[in-house]
This record gives sequence, structure tokens and C-alpha cells, in this order.
Amino acid sequence: MFQRKVDVGPSDPFNIANTKNAPHETLKRWRQAALVLNASRRFRYTLDLRKEEEKEQRRRMVRTHAQVIRAAFLFRLAGEQQTDTPIASPTTCGDYTIGVEQLASMTRNHNISSLQQYGGVKGLSGLLRTNLETGINGDDTDLLKRRDAFGSNTYPQKKGRSFWTFLWEAWQDLTLTILIIAAAVSLVLGIQTEGLKEGWYDGGSIFFAVILVIVVTATSDYRQSLQFQNLNEEKRNIQLEVMRGGRTIKVSLYDIVVGDVVPLKIGDQVPADGILISGHSLAIDESSMTGESKIVNKDQKEPFLMSGCKVADGVGTMLVTGAGINTEWGLLMASISEDTGEETPLQVRLNGVATFIGIVGLSVAVSVLVVLLARYFTGHTRDPSGKVQFVKGETSISEAINGVVKIFTIAVTIVVVAVPEGLPLAVTLTLAYSMRKMMADKALVRRLSACETMGSATTICSDKTGTLTLNQMTVVEAYVGRKKINLPADFSQLHPSVVSLLNEGIAQNSAGNVFVPKDGGDVEVSGSPTEKAILSWAVKLGMKFDVARAESTVIHAIPFNSEKKRGGVAVKRPDSVVHIHWKGAAEMMLASCTGYLDSNGCLQSIDEDKDFFKGAIDAMAACSLRCVAIAYRLYEKEKVPSDEESLNHWVLPKDNLVLLAIVGIKDPCRPGVKEAVKICMDAGVKVRMVTGDNLQTAKAIALECGILCSEEDAIDPIIIEGRVFRALSENEREQVAKKITVMGRSSPSDKLLLVQALRKGGDVVAVTGDGTNDAPALHEADIGLSMGIQGTEVAKESSDIIILDDNLASVVKVVRWGRSVYANIQKFIQFQLTVNVAALVINVVAAVSSGDVPLNSVQLLWVNLIMDTLGALALATEPPTDHLMHRSPVGRREPLITNIMWRNLIIQALYQITILLVLNFGGLSILHLTHDARAHAVEVKNTLIFNAFVMCQIFNEFNSRKPDEVNIFRGVTRNYLFMGIVGFTFVLQIIIIQFLGKFTSTVRLDWKLWLASLGIGFFSWPLAVVGKLIPVPNSPFGVCLIKPCGRCVRDRTDTSNNKRV
Repeated sequence: MFQRKVDVGPSDPFNIANTKNAPHETLKRWRQAALVLNASRRFRYTLDLRKEEEKEQRRRMVRTHAQVIRAAFLFRLAGEQQTDTPIASPTTCGDYTIGVEQLASMTRNHNISSLQQYGGVKGLSGLLRTNLETGINGDDTDLLKRRDAFGSNTYPQKKGRSFWTFLWEAWQDLTLTILIIAAAVSLVLGIQTEGLKEGWYDGGSIFFAVILVIVVTATSDYRQSLQFQNLNEEKRNIQLEVMRGGRTIKVSLYDIVVGDVVPLKIGDQVPADGILISGHSLAIDESSMTGESKIVNKDQKEPFLMSGCKVADGVGTMLVTGAGINTEWGLLMASISEDTGEETPLQVRLNGVATFIGIVGLSVAVSVLVVLLARYFTGHTRDPSGKVQFVKGETSISEAINGVVKIFTIAVTIVVVAVPEGLPLAVTLTLAYSMRKMMADKALVRRLSACETMGSATTICSDKTGTLTLNQMTVVEAYVGRKKINLPADFSQLHPSVVSLLNEGIAQNSAGNVFVPKDGGDVEVSGSPTEKAILSWAVKLGMKFDVARAESTVIHAIPFNSEKKRGGVAVKRPDSVVHIHWKGAAEMMLASCTGYLDSNGCLQSIDEDKDFFKGAIDAMAACSLRCVAIAYRLYEKEKVPSDEESLNHWVLPKDNLVLLAIVGIKDPCRPGVKEAVKICMDAGVKVRMVTGDNLQTAKAIALECGILCSEEDAIDPIIIEGRVFRALSENEREQVAKKITVMGRSSPSDKLLLVQALRKGGDVVAVTGDGTNDAPALHEADIGLSMGIQGTEVAKESSDIIILDDNLASVVKVVRWGRSVYANIQKFIQFQLTVNVAALVINVVAAVSSGDVPLNSVQLLWVNLIMDTLGALALATEPPTDHLMHRSPVGRREPLITNIMWRNLIIQALYQITILLVLNFGGLSILHLTHDARAHAVEVKNTLIFNAFVMCQIFNEFNSRKPDEVNIFRGVTRNYLFMGIVGFTFVLQIIIIQFLGKFTSTVRLDWKLWLASLGIGFFSWPLAVVGKLIPVPNSPFGVCLIKPCGRCVRDRTDTSNNKRV
């Protein structure tokens, strides 16, 4: 109840729970509200709203340009047809009798007349030296010739920003610019008053410190940029199948050449411009090119395919006629910048924190400036020797200006330290590091926000096939008629008529392919895992794939669809007999069957044996087998549509089927999946299985994977069918969704409904998907995880993260990395705020009380470098630990600064402030310097304060690694970057103190004072251990403060009400 009261209200511009699909107005609000010193750097990795608008305008312009050209061409073509103007004959291009311009013009203008003049797709294939059945030769010489003649399938990309650009952006920081101006003034005045030999140190040292900050900042930012560029290259590099030399192989999108034969299926991206060779129910989503959400059916009347479009339905093969810059998609991609950035919820919240701290720091800096100026001009400021710095009428104008410049420089430097510009950028630093490491863990992050949102995931809705299982399917059991066939076996046990129908149904009703090498090598089977399993089974039993396909002709096909759970094909045999073959979910197919062929080839009624087949399906499902039924029926050839348009819309009849076979396909559980599920459960993340398989198969796999603990858990609604869940009301779905662990026979729309119900119930949902129809669920979920191996391009584009090996264990690693991102940012916040608080308080107290500050501008800039860029590098790149998976998920509204962090921060800051103020005011007597020359004594004291302060930060970096653990050294030796940065900081500090005193206004310290500095820093370790023994409340401090106030208000209200009564 109280948590809601302290949550940031909707009016807070930094309160954006989810930046995924956030409106541009919301994103503009937080940018305008942020206190920013260097906008070009701070907003570098956020969505560039201006560029995004320009990109959309450019996209519309290219589309309009293409449509205008096409309209003009059609108008000209109509005129030519009336006057019988002949179309130009093809010109040669190298070894090919058609040129790149003619191909590009024909495809871009959808010129069907040109295509017909070239002899249709068959004639065009001859001009391009391509075999429509087996594809191009595909050897290196052939590919090189084609690229030389028609271009490669790449387009010019805008170069990434150079290091000098990042250097210039780092230079844009307002405070650093002011410091450079102040340094220049100080340099001129110093040389004028003290001469060149001594006078350049003050201004030169500030200038050098600023340059160091700029170079280190630019180097860090440049390295991040290179990491993001590499990741973007990975995202663009799509792998797809092509037919070369008679075999189906996978190649990169960039390796496609003109003349390639490319098979297309649901969810694929059209890789280049081309012509349809053949297809069934092929529908293309051309919205990416035309801007209209319209699905276009492709056939011989409309055969042109545009690069970049998606296959919405059906199957087909295309002949590539245009690649790269010779396509509209290539022109579009070359003209727009691909990456315009993206912000994450944590980044926005950190901008809010940085703005608040910046306002406080700015106020402190102004206060210090006013106090120091007042003390200076009233004669209360003395130099280290005790002499009054400003005496009215005696001090020269140049000395007064120099004094004012030094005071102003200190105030500006306080702003540099106080405004944590690096805090929001620490998110991109840890995300860049995490994303690079996640690639090694088989996860490709497409959206930055998903990486951190995974740390808040409370449930994972996982597919079964390929994610929980190996996706290595094999047929291990089959029923033909009532006869059970166990492998190894062959079709000789069956009647020839049954074998013929099975061969025909398996070979023709498949998008897969069987390649038999001429040299007698191993048979290569391609296609989806289910199709490969059935084709391999049939081949082992004696099926000759090419022969089976040659014996009949496909009239029409309905590709398998995860919504319908079946696929069918109508074929015409040489004797003009028409067969319709179906293949799909066993129990659904069984419901459509009225008979079956026994092993002797005799047709039997299925009514009496239906229970036998149901029992066989249940028995196979109980053994974790996927059950697929193969059936057919005869069809009157007179009823087959005769014209192409009617044929394209023909719905194949699926009743009165004759059952041919039921096969049981084994897909073993992945090794380690049970351990992965247990890790999730221990981490408070519930794993739910959502599968299209039979409920019994799903239950068996869930028990095997540990998603269901025992048979007793397998009750309704813990396990449920998709159709049952679908039939519930919205409120009922929300109630039931929490209890669901396994959903069987689910369609993609059921998955979407489950995701919506869980999100309404407050869950942060991660969902896996591989099909085109999964795209809405992937888009709706907080984190959409697509499959890298089995996933379609549509699914991948709708997802936030691509799991490259389709493995649940990789999903669990993503959760660890998500939690690590959040934990690393919290470590950095704790470290940086401790430095901020200590530095500000020490300088303010010293300035107000004595008119001088112990930490000068150069020293503060060095501290800023330690806590900002170097601190972020050290703490934001900590690798994830197993400890993270023993916590609950990070709440979306959980405060960034937890009670544990406040405790650690306050203890360390108070310790540093106390020690350093004691040294500041009593250092001369404590260090026995009262008898030394005052100027030298003050310099030694201030040097010790500076050195002790830096040592405190170095030792506190170790404390910040483990905010809630006593052992802060666990795993530290494995983090080479952390150890390197700490070592670099320590060595540089020694050099600064011992050798660069003129620049930093310090003096050399003897070994006793070095030991004292190290001792002060070292004491923060045992202090941190003691501090961690202090208990803190679970409720945020804000809630703890509000509770007594709320109680007090209620008591007063009750008292006043009683008085009235």
C-alpha cells in the first residue's frame, strides 16, 4: 500500500517503465527535463528522434519515387502497346545475354511484357544460365562472374564515427569548456606576474587535466561504439537457404547472386529482387516497401518479388534478378542510417538521478563561489604562508583577477564532480560489455532495453521443440493400419498400394528435399525437423524421393500452418486420378478420417478401430513422442478448379480421409535443461511450456524437464489445452494464467492471450517463438526471444533477443546477464555517490569555515576521472555470478538506491568526511607540522588529504563490488579489467604525488605518510564488514519515513473528529 505512495508519479518525466514502443512525446519529455552539460555525449545512445523522423521521410520519399517511376512506365507501356512499339531486345553483359539495367528496369517496373518477351521465367533462366530445378553451379568462378556482371547483394553503408568525432563530442562539455577558458586566463596572468618558467603551472596543469579527461572519455566511448557496430553487423547478417548444384545449402544474405534459385516459406525475408518460378498460396507482405499494410498474392500474373518484403503465407521458389544497390530495398538502405539509438528504462531513470544530483551539486557550487568571493574581497582569505590575499588599494588588478579566476575554477570543477554525466552512460557501457559477452553465450541482443528487462523477468513462456528438446527428430515408432512398425524395417512388409500412397504423400506433401550424391555419399535431407524426420524414415524404408515426385504432378498445396496444425497437397497422377494428401496433428487428423488402409491394402471402416488408434496415439505421447498422422482421399477431377485464379483460392477438402499411417517422432530433451529449469525456479522465475503438441506429449516432456515436479501436479488448470484457455472470459483467463504450467495444442493466438493475461496480472513476461504467427506474442511480451536456428525472419524482427542455439539454458544465461546489468549499475551508483557526497561536503565545509578548499581543480578533475570513466569501466563490467540467481527478480518499481546501498554509502561517506575534515582542521598538529614553515606545512597537509581521499576511493571500489556480501574479494582475480584499472589508478596516483607536484600543487610524501594514506583507505574494508552486520528494513527508506508521518496524520484526524463529536 505504502509502496504505491512513494512510487514516482505519472507526471514524472523519468517514470517510463517500458521504453519498448514508447511514444515519441514521452521520450521527448524526459530529454527536456534532464540537466545535461554535454547533450551530444549524454544522448548519444538514446533514440535520435530527429534522425528517426528524417529516416521515415526518406523512406516515404524513396517509396513515392519508385511508385511515380512505375506509374510513368505503365503509362508509357500502354502507349507503346497501342502503337505496337517493340521492346528493346536484351543486351549482353559479360558471359550473360542480358544486362543488369534491363533486369533492374523489368523488376522495378513490374514489366510483365518484358518478361514475356524474354520467354517468361524459363527463358530468363536461360539468359542467366540457371537451371530452375537445381539452381546455379555455385562454384567460386561462377559466383565471381555473376558478382562482376550484376553486382553483389550489398549496399554502401555509412561509416561509423571516427575517434576524432568522439574526441570532439567529449570536448563539447560546457564545464570543461569553461575550465579551458579559465585555464587560458590563468596561464596568461600567471606568465605575466610570475614569468614563463613558474607562471604557466597553474593554467597548464588545469589544461592538461582537462585534456586527459577528454581523451580518456573519448577512448571509452569509441570502444563502446565499435562493439555496437559489430553487433549491428551480426543482426543484419541473415542466413537463408538457396538451391545450388541440386542441393539446398545455407548462405549469408550478402552471398546471394543474380541467377540464384531461392526457396521461400512463411516468415522468410525476400533476399533480393526476383521472379516467382512456382508457388502455392504465396502471399507477400510488401508494407516495408510500399508503406501499405496490404498482403499481395503472388502467381504467374503477378510474379515480381521485391527485396526486403516478408512471406506472409504459402511456399514458393524465386529466381533472383536484382541484388544489392540494383534493388529498391538496396537504394533505401543505402540512403538511411540503420542505427538511430534506443534508450532503456534504467537509462531514463539514471538521467533522473543525475539531474537531481546535478541540481544539488550546482547549488553547492554556486554557494561555494559566493562564499569564497565574499571572503576573498573582505580580506578573510589567506595564502598557504598566512598572508591576506586581497588588500584593498594594495592588491594589483591582475592579482585580483587571478584570484577570482582560481575561485571560479574551483566552483566550476565542483560542478564537474557533482553532475554525474557518466552515470546514465554507465548503462550503455555495461550493456555494450554484456551484449558482447552474451554473443559468446549464444544470445544476440536486438534491443538494448531487453537486456536489462530480463533482470526483472518473473516468467518464461517457452516453446518445447528445440528449446527444451534437441530438435533432432527421428521416427522411432509407426502404425500402418493396425500394424506396428518398429525400426529397422522396410516397406516390403507392406502392400505395394499402401507403399505407393505413402511415398506419394510423404514426397509431395513436403517442403523438404532429398539430395542423393552421384558419388554414392550419404543422402542429404533438408527441411523442417519434422519433415526431415519423416523423409528420413521413408528413405530408410526404401522411398526414392525423385521417383516419387516424378510420378505425379502437384495441382495445389496448403503449406503446414501452426494455427491449423496440418498441411495438404492435391496431386494428379499419370492416369488423371486426383489424390489429396494431408499430414498433421494425429488426433485432429484422426477425427477427419472415416477409414484406414490395413497392411494388406484393404480399405477398412475406422469406426470400430478408432479407440485402438486413440490408444496408440496416447501411448506414444506418454513416451514423449510427437504424433503425426498421414492420410489421403480420392477426389473427382471434374471438381478441381480449371482456371488459375480459382485454383489459388481452392480450399482442399479435409473430410472423409483414409488413414495411411501414424508416426511417433522422438525429440530428446536437451542435456542440462532440467538444471536450467531448476536455476530459474530457484531464482523466482517460473518456466511455462507452451507447445502445439499433444497434451500428453507435453506433459511427458514437462515431467522429464522438471517443469512439472510429479504426476500429481498434472491436473487442470496446471496443464491445459489451448482451446480450453481460449474459451474462457478475459477475467477467467487472468485468474487461470497464473496457475498454468503446461499448455498443449496451443496456437500462436493462444500464446498471445496467455502473455496478455500474465502481463495484466503483473508478471514481467519473456516468451520464446520461432514462427511468423508468434510475432504478435513476441511483440506483446516484455521480452521477445526468437529462435536463431528454427526462427523465421518475421519472428526475429519482432523479437528483442535472438537465442542463437534455440536452447533454454541460453535463455537462463540471458536472465543472469539481465540481473548483472542492474547489479553493476547499482554498484557504480553506490561508488559514485560516495565520492560525490564526500567531495562536496569536504569542500563546502572547508570553504565556508576557512575560505580555502583542500582539493583544488586539478585534483578534483583526477577524482572525477576515477569515479566517472574509470569507475564505470571497473564496476560496470563485472561478469555475472551465481549469487544473482539466488535473488528474486528485480521489481520494475524497485528503487535504484536500495536500503543496503544507502547504508553502505552513508557509512563510507561519513567515514571519509570525518577523517578528511579532521585532517583539514587538525592536520598540522596531528602531523607535527606546526614548527615547519606554514606554506610547506599546509601543502603537506593538503597533499595527504588528497592522497588519503584517492586511497579511500580505490579501496572503496572493492567494497562496491559486493554491496550485500561480506567477502568482497570473491572472483576479483578473474576480473582482469577491474584489477587493471585499480592498478593503473594506484600507479598513476604515485606518479602524481611523487613526480607531478608542480601540476597538482602537491608535495612528495615520505613513506610514513604513504602508510598513513594506505591505512586510512584500508580501514574502509573492516568498516564495510561491520556495516554489513547492521540490519536494514525491507521497505524502502521513503516508506519507513512515510509510515510514521501517515500514522501521525491519522491520529490527528481521529483526535479532531472525536473533538467534533
